[in-house]
Amino acid sequence: MTKRNKIIYWVATIWLALGMLSTGIVQLLQVKEEVALFTRLGYPAYLLSILAIWKFLGVVAVLIPKFPLLKEWAYAGFFFVMSGAVFSHLAVGDGAAEYFGPVLLLVLTGLSWYFRPASRKFVSVNL
Repeated sequence: MTKRNKIIYWVATIWLALGMLSTGIVQLLQVKEEVALFTRLGYPAYLLSILAIWKFLGVVAVLIPKFPLLKEWAYAGFFFVMSGAVFSHLAVGDGAAEYFGPVLLLVLTGLSWYFRPASRKFVSVNL
């Protein structure tokens, strides 16, 4: 892995982790604005706690060494949650300011996944 790729990986991964942690905290605390946003998007408030816990677990999975299959699941989960957020905002007619955060986290998910080192990649074994 080149030095450039390693830098891209760690910058994207750290920003992804910080973004997921910060949004997870806001969701777990059920901040009034976040509850209002979820309600406006048509989702029940209890989903906030579920998403927060999944985000926390995903961050742990992405940051710890080893467990490449678990990392794949975490990246997939981040992708599904953030792409779902983007489409939810588009469905209710929100402007670009509302889906900028989810799009940014989606891009960081892709960058972190793409530039991850070989030691963090899942290798399928054919038996």
